[in-house]
Amino acid sequence: MTRVSDTTSGAPGALRRALPFFICALVCVIVGGLLSAAAAYIITQKIAWAVAYIVLVAGVAQAGLGAALGWLAQRARPAVVWAAFVLWNLGNIGVVAGQLSGALAATMAGGALLVVALVLTIIASRRGAPTHLLLLWGFRVLVVVLAVSIPTGLVLAALGR
Repeated sequence: MTRVSDTTSGAPGALRRALPFFICALVCVIVGGLLSAAAAYIITQKIAWAVAYIVLVAGVAQAGLGAALGWLAQRARPAVVWAAFVLWNLGNIGVVAGQLSGALAATMAGGALLVVALVLTIIASRRGAPTHLLLLWGFRVLVVVLAVSIPTGLVLAALGR
């Protein structure tokens, strides 16, 4: 019998490492779609922002992080991958809850957790697959861009109050 993890392109545990990220990403995309549908006739700026954030950051970006941690960071320590996963999701919850409730402290705390999750992702990718160096470095650059954009978004959130 073939196990699912045996079918991943040369990385026995890649799908197993990426699967929690993929599942949460899918849930976020579905939740964003449902929120958009439910609020279609009462859309506000905050709801529109939340839908976009949930789909793009909590969903799509998380799927990318999971794929990279699964296939590019093949020798990453499981504890680091799980910590990045948990912090990414807690950070997103903090940012969304803070923005929707007007609690700037929750938004800031959530943003800080996102940055820590991205730092852990960079640490995990230090033990990356040497056969994919161009992809690995491209991923690292993207993570640094995300990590720099988070404080920018936090400053904008603070100024918008």
